[in-house]
Amino acid sequence: MDKTINQKAWFLVLPVFLVVAFSAVLPLMTVVNYSMQDTFGNNQFFWNGVGWFKELLDPSTDLGGRFLASLGRNLFFSLVILAIEVPLGIVVALSMPRQGWTVAACLVILALPLLIPWNVVGTIWQIFGRPDIGLLGYTLNAMGIEYNYVSNDIDAWVTVIVMDVWHWTSLVALLCYAGLKSIPEAYYQAAQIDGASRWAVFKAIQLPKMNRVLLIAVLLRFMDSFMIYTEPFVVTGGGPGNSTTFVSIELVKIALGQFDLGKAAALSLVYNLIILIVCWVFYTVMTNAGVERKAQAEEEPAAERKPAGALQPAPAPALKPKEGVA
Repeated sequence: MDKTINQKAWFLVLPVFLVVAFSAVLPLMTVVNYSMQDTFGNNQFFWNGVGWFKELLDPSTDLGGRFLASLGRNLFFSLVILAIEVPLGIVVALSMPRQGWTVAACLVILALPLLIPWNVVGTIWQIFGRPDIGLLGYTLNAMGIEYNYVSNDIDAWVTVIVMDVWHWTSLVALLCYAGLKSIPEAYYQAAQIDGASRWAVFKAIQLPKMNRVLLIAVLLRFMDSFMIYTEPFVVTGGGPGNSTTFVSIELVKIALGQFDLGKAAALSLVYNLIILIVCWVFYTVMTNAGVERKAQAEEEPAAERKPAGALQPAPAPALKPKEGVA
Protein backbone atom coordinates (compact mmCIF):
# COMPACT_ATOMS: atom_id res chain seq x y z
CA MET A 1 0.00 0.00 0.00
CA ASP A 2 1.18 3.49 -0.84
CA LYS A 3 1.58 5.69 2.25
CA THR A 4 -0.01 9.09 1.92
CA ILE A 5 2.35 11.90 2.98
CA ASN A 6 0.58 14.87 4.51
CA GLN A 7 2.66 17.91 5.44
CA LYS A 8 -0.30 19.83 6.83
CA ALA A 9 0.54 18.65 10.34
CA TRP A 10 3.43 21.12 10.42
CA PHE A 11 0.86 23.92 10.63
CA LEU A 12 -0.11 22.58 14.05
CA VAL A 13 3.48 23.01 15.26
CA LEU A 14 3.88 26.46 13.73
CA PRO A 15 2.37 28.35 16.73
CA VAL A 16 4.91 26.68 19.02
CA PHE A 17 7.78 27.83 16.81
CA LEU A 18 6.41 31.37 16.81
CA VAL A 19 6.10 31.45 20.59
CA VAL A 20 9.63 30.11 21.04
CA ALA A 21 10.96 32.64 18.53
CA PHE A 22 9.44 35.59 20.37
CA SER A 23 10.19 34.32 23.90
CA ALA A 24 13.69 32.85 23.42
CA VAL A 25 15.36 33.38 20.07
CA LEU A 26 14.73 37.11 19.63
CA PRO A 27 15.77 38.05 23.22
CA LEU A 28 18.90 35.91 22.81
CA MET A 29 19.81 37.67 19.59
CA THR A 30 19.29 41.01 21.31
CA VAL A 31 21.67 40.02 24.10
CA VAL A 32 24.25 38.87 21.54
CA ASN A 33 23.90 42.23 19.77
CA TYR A 34 24.42 44.17 23.01
CA SER A 35 27.46 42.06 23.93
CA MET A 36 29.25 43.25 20.80
CA GLN A 37 28.58 46.96 21.34
CA ASP A 38 29.07 49.79 23.80
CA THR A 39 26.82 52.71 24.62
CA PHE A 40 27.31 56.15 26.14
CA GLY A 41 23.62 56.88 26.60
CA ASN A 42 20.95 58.42 24.39
CA ASN A 43 20.50 54.97 22.82
CA GLN A 44 23.69 55.38 20.79
CA PHE A 45 25.70 52.18 20.34
CA PHE A 46 29.29 51.72 19.13
CA TRP A 47 30.85 48.50 17.85
CA ASN A 48 33.17 46.85 20.36
CA GLY A 49 33.55 43.32 18.92
CA VAL A 50 34.74 40.74 21.46
CA GLY A 51 36.24 43.40 23.73
CA TRP A 52 33.80 42.74 26.59
CA PHE A 53 34.49 39.00 26.46
CA LYS A 54 38.26 39.56 26.63
CA GLU A 55 37.82 41.87 29.60
CA LEU A 56 35.43 39.43 31.24
CA LEU A 57 37.90 36.54 31.08
CA ASP A 58 40.90 38.62 32.17
CA PRO A 59 41.38 38.40 35.97
CA SER A 60 43.47 41.58 35.98
CA THR A 61 40.52 43.77 34.95
CA ASP A 62 37.80 44.94 37.29
CA LEU A 63 35.07 43.13 35.34
CA GLY A 64 37.08 39.91 35.11
CA GLY A 65 38.01 39.95 38.78
CA ARG A 66 34.41 40.47 39.87
CA PHE A 67 33.16 37.77 37.52
CA LEU A 68 35.70 35.11 38.56
CA ALA A 69 35.20 35.86 42.25
CA SER A 70 31.42 35.55 41.98
CA LEU A 71 31.79 32.43 39.83
CA GLY A 72 33.90 30.81 42.54
CA ARG A 73 31.22 31.61 45.12
CA ASN A 74 28.58 30.10 42.84
CA LEU A 75 30.50 26.86 42.34
CA PHE A 76 31.22 26.52 46.05
CA PHE A 77 27.59 27.15 46.92
CA SER A 78 26.33 24.60 44.36
CA LEU A 79 28.76 21.92 45.55
CA VAL A 80 27.76 22.43 49.18
CA ILE A 81 24.08 22.35 48.28
CA LEU A 82 24.41 19.12 46.29
CA ALA A 83 26.52 17.51 49.02
CA ILE A 84 23.81 18.24 51.59
CA GLU A 85 20.49 18.02 49.76
CA VAL A 86 21.03 14.84 47.71
CA PRO A 87 22.01 12.54 50.64
CA LEU A 88 19.44 14.22 52.90
CA GLY A 89 16.71 13.79 50.29
CA ILE A 90 17.57 10.09 49.91
CA VAL A 91 17.40 9.59 53.69
CA VAL A 92 14.04 11.37 53.89
CA ALA A 93 12.65 9.29 51.00
CA LEU A 94 13.81 6.04 52.62
CA SER A 95 12.20 7.07 55.92
CA MET A 96 8.80 7.79 54.41
CA PRO A 97 6.01 5.21 54.74
CA ARG A 98 5.02 3.07 51.77
CA GLN A 99 1.30 2.73 52.40
CA GLY A 100 -1.50 4.10 54.53
CA TRP A 101 -2.85 7.56 55.20
CA THR A 102 0.55 8.74 56.42
CA VAL A 103 1.83 8.69 52.83
CA ALA A 104 -0.48 11.52 51.79
CA ALA A 105 0.34 13.47 54.96
CA CYS A 106 4.10 13.18 54.34
CA LEU A 107 3.74 14.19 50.69
CA VAL A 108 1.72 17.28 51.62
CA ILE A 109 4.23 18.31 54.30
CA LEU A 110 7.14 17.87 51.91
CA ALA A 111 5.40 19.84 49.18
CA LEU A 112 4.68 22.86 51.40
CA PRO A 113 8.13 24.53 51.10
CA LEU A 114 8.02 24.12 47.33
CA LEU A 115 4.77 26.09 47.12
CA ILE A 116 6.27 29.21 48.71
CA PRO A 117 7.53 31.84 46.19
CA TRP A 118 11.25 32.56 46.21
CA ASN A 119 10.95 36.18 47.35
CA VAL A 120 8.67 35.10 50.22
CA VAL A 121 11.24 32.49 51.27
CA GLY A 122 13.89 35.21 51.38
CA THR A 123 11.65 37.49 53.41
CA ILE A 124 10.82 34.69 55.87
CA TRP A 125 14.47 33.91 56.52
CA GLN A 126 15.42 37.58 56.61
CA ILE A 127 13.03 38.12 59.51
CA PHE A 128 13.65 34.68 61.03
CA GLY A 129 17.41 35.29 61.28
CA ARG A 130 17.37 38.85 62.60
CA PRO A 131 19.13 39.05 65.97
CA ASP A 132 16.63 41.54 67.41
CA ILE A 133 13.19 40.23 66.43
CA GLY A 134 13.91 36.96 64.59
CA LEU A 135 13.28 33.69 66.41
CA LEU A 136 16.48 32.07 65.14
CA GLY A 137 18.77 35.05 65.65
CA TYR A 138 17.37 35.96 69.06
CA THR A 139 17.55 32.36 70.30
CA LEU A 140 21.15 31.85 69.18
CA ASN A 141 22.29 35.10 70.77
CA ALA A 142 20.42 34.26 73.99
CA MET A 143 22.32 30.95 74.08
CA GLY A 144 25.63 32.83 73.90
CA ILE A 145 26.26 32.16 70.19
CA GLU A 146 27.04 35.40 68.38
CA TYR A 147 24.96 35.37 65.22
CA ASN A 148 24.41 38.24 62.81
CA TYR A 149 24.15 37.49 59.10
CA VAL A 150 24.30 41.21 58.27
CA SER A 151 27.84 41.76 59.59
CA ASN A 152 29.44 38.28 59.66
CA ASP A 153 30.43 36.48 56.45
CA ILE A 154 30.17 32.96 57.89
CA ASP A 155 26.75 33.66 59.40
CA ALA A 156 25.54 34.99 56.07
CA TRP A 157 26.76 31.87 54.24
CA VAL A 158 25.24 29.53 56.82
CA THR A 159 21.92 31.36 56.60
CA VAL A 160 21.80 31.19 52.79
CA ILE A 161 22.77 27.50 52.73
CA VAL A 162 20.31 26.45 55.46
CA MET A 163 17.57 28.47 53.72
CA ASP A 164 18.18 26.68 50.41
CA VAL A 165 18.33 23.26 52.10
CA TRP A 166 15.02 23.96 53.84
CA HIS A 167 13.43 25.13 50.60
CA TRP A 168 14.61 22.50 48.09
CA THR A 169 15.43 19.26 49.90
CA SER A 170 11.78 18.32 49.52
CA LEU A 171 12.18 18.23 45.74
CA VAL A 172 15.00 15.68 45.96
CA ALA A 173 13.04 13.63 48.51
CA LEU A 174 9.91 13.54 46.34
CA LEU A 175 11.86 12.47 43.25
CA CYS A 176 13.66 9.73 45.20
CA TYR A 177 10.38 8.58 46.71
CA ALA A 178 8.90 8.26 43.23
CA GLY A 179 11.84 6.06 42.24
CA LEU A 180 11.40 3.89 45.33
CA LYS A 181 7.68 3.43 44.66
CA SER A 182 8.48 1.96 41.24
CA ILE A 183 10.38 -0.98 42.77
CA PRO A 184 8.26 -4.17 42.76
CA GLU A 185 7.58 -5.76 46.13
CA ALA A 186 9.01 -9.06 44.85
CA TYR A 187 12.51 -7.56 45.00
CA TYR A 188 12.20 -6.90 48.73
CA GLN A 189 10.74 -10.35 49.32
CA ALA A 190 13.65 -12.00 47.51
CA ALA A 191 16.14 -9.93 49.51
CA GLN A 192 14.40 -10.89 52.75
CA ILE A 193 14.56 -14.59 51.84
CA ASP A 194 18.27 -14.26 51.02
CA GLY A 195 18.89 -12.57 54.37
CA ALA A 196 20.20 -9.35 52.81
CA SER A 197 21.08 -6.50 55.15
CA ARG A 198 19.57 -3.03 55.00
CA TRP A 199 22.70 -1.68 53.32
CA ALA A 200 22.71 -4.53 50.79
CA VAL A 201 19.08 -3.81 49.88
CA PHE A 202 19.86 -0.13 49.41
CA LYS A 203 23.00 -0.78 47.35
CA ALA A 204 21.68 -3.60 45.13
CA ILE A 205 17.98 -2.72 44.76
CA GLN A 206 17.03 0.80 45.78
CA LEU A 207 19.99 2.85 44.57
CA PRO A 208 20.03 1.37 41.01
CA LYS A 209 16.31 2.06 40.70
CA MET A 210 16.86 5.67 41.76
CA ASN A 211 19.65 6.36 39.25
CA ARG A 212 17.43 8.15 36.76
CA VAL A 213 15.56 10.26 39.29
CA LEU A 214 18.83 11.11 41.03
CA LEU A 215 20.21 12.31 37.71
CA ILE A 216 17.18 14.57 37.29
CA ALA A 217 17.46 15.77 40.89
CA VAL A 218 21.17 16.61 40.57
CA LEU A 219 20.63 18.47 37.29
CA LEU A 220 17.67 20.45 38.61
CA ARG A 221 19.35 21.33 41.88
CA PHE A 222 22.59 22.32 40.22
CA MET A 223 20.84 24.60 37.73
CA ASP A 224 18.66 26.17 40.42
CA SER A 225 21.52 26.66 42.89
CA PHE A 226 23.89 27.98 40.22
CA MET A 227 21.28 30.49 39.02
CA ILE A 228 20.13 31.49 42.50
CA TYR A 229 19.31 35.16 42.85
CA THR A 230 16.13 36.06 44.71
CA GLU A 231 16.67 34.40 48.09
CA PRO A 232 20.23 35.65 48.85
CA PHE A 233 19.44 39.06 47.38
CA VAL A 234 16.45 39.47 49.70
CA VAL A 235 18.26 38.12 52.77
CA THR A 236 21.75 39.59 52.47
CA GLY A 237 21.71 41.77 49.34
CA GLY A 238 24.97 40.10 48.32
CA GLY A 239 26.69 41.10 51.55
CA PRO A 240 28.20 41.63 53.95
CA GLY A 241 30.58 43.22 51.49
CA ASN A 242 30.58 40.88 48.51
CA SER A 243 30.69 37.62 50.46
CA THR A 244 27.37 36.30 49.09
CA THR A 245 27.43 38.14 45.75
CA PHE A 246 26.83 35.39 43.20
CA VAL A 247 27.07 35.76 39.42
CA SER A 248 23.36 36.53 39.08
CA ILE A 249 23.57 39.33 41.66
CA GLU A 250 26.74 40.68 40.01
CA LEU A 251 24.95 40.62 36.67
CA VAL A 252 22.04 42.67 38.01
CA LYS A 253 24.43 45.17 39.60
CA ILE A 254 26.22 45.69 36.28
CA ALA A 255 23.07 45.81 34.15
CA LEU A 256 20.76 47.88 36.36
CA GLY A 257 23.08 49.51 38.87
CA GLN A 258 25.77 50.67 36.45
CA PHE A 259 23.69 50.39 33.25
CA ASP A 260 26.59 48.76 31.40
CA LEU A 261 24.51 46.81 28.92
CA GLY A 262 27.46 45.51 26.90
CA LYS A 263 29.27 44.09 29.94
CA ALA A 264 26.05 42.63 31.32
CA ALA A 265 25.16 40.99 28.00
CA ALA A 266 28.61 39.40 27.67
CA LEU A 267 28.45 38.20 31.26
CA SER A 268 24.99 36.69 30.77
CA LEU A 269 26.10 34.77 27.66
CA VAL A 270 29.17 33.34 29.38
CA TYR A 271 27.06 32.55 32.44
CA ASN A 272 24.53 30.67 30.32
CA LEU A 273 27.28 28.80 28.46
CA ILE A 274 28.87 27.65 31.73
CA ILE A 275 25.53 26.29 32.95
CA LEU A 276 24.97 24.37 29.71
CA ILE A 277 28.48 22.88 29.73
CA VAL A 278 28.38 21.78 33.36
CA CYS A 279 24.91 20.26 32.97
CA TRP A 280 26.09 18.39 29.87
CA VAL A 281 29.09 17.05 31.80
CA PHE A 282 26.86 15.98 34.68
CA TYR A 283 24.46 14.19 32.36
CA THR A 284 27.20 12.50 30.32
CA VAL A 285 29.17 11.27 33.31
CA MET A 286 26.18 9.93 35.24
CA THR A 287 24.62 8.33 32.16
CA ASN A 288 27.84 6.61 31.11
CA ALA A 289 28.39 5.40 34.67
CA GLY A 290 24.96 3.75 34.64
CA VAL A 291 25.60 2.13 31.25
CA GLU A 292 28.99 0.79 32.39
CA ARG A 293 27.50 -0.72 35.53
CA LYS A 294 24.77 -2.40 33.50
CA ALA A 295 27.25 -3.80 30.96
CA GLN A 296 29.52 -5.07 33.74
CA ALA A 297 26.60 -6.81 35.42
CA GLU A 298 25.61 -8.52 32.17
CA GLU A 299 29.15 -9.80 31.60
CA GLU A 300 29.42 -11.44 35.02
CA PRO A 301 28.60 -15.15 35.16
CA ALA A 302 25.23 -16.06 36.57
CA ALA A 303 26.85 -17.86 39.49
CA GLU A 304 28.78 -14.74 40.51
CA ARG A 305 25.71 -12.54 40.30
CA LYS A 306 23.72 -14.82 42.62
CA PRO A 307 23.58 -13.14 46.05
CA ALA A 308 25.22 -14.85 48.95
CA GLY A 309 22.90 -17.00 50.98
CA ALA A 310 20.49 -17.59 48.12
CA LEU A 311 18.39 -20.70 48.49
CA GLN A 312 19.52 -23.59 46.28
CA PRO A 313 16.88 -25.89 44.77
CA ALA A 314 16.71 -29.27 46.49
CA PRO A 315 18.03 -32.17 44.37
CA ALA A 316 15.41 -34.46 42.89
CA PRO A 317 15.17 -37.81 44.73
CA ALA A 318 16.66 -40.74 42.87
CA LEU A 319 14.09 -43.28 41.58
CA LYS A 320 14.63 -46.87 42.79
CA PRO A 321 13.46 -49.68 40.57
CA LYS A 322 10.68 -51.83 42.01
CA GLU A 323 11.40 -55.40 42.96
CA GLY A 324 10.82 -57.84 40.21
CA VAL A 325 11.21 -55.25 37.50
CA ALA A 326 14.18 -55.72 35.19
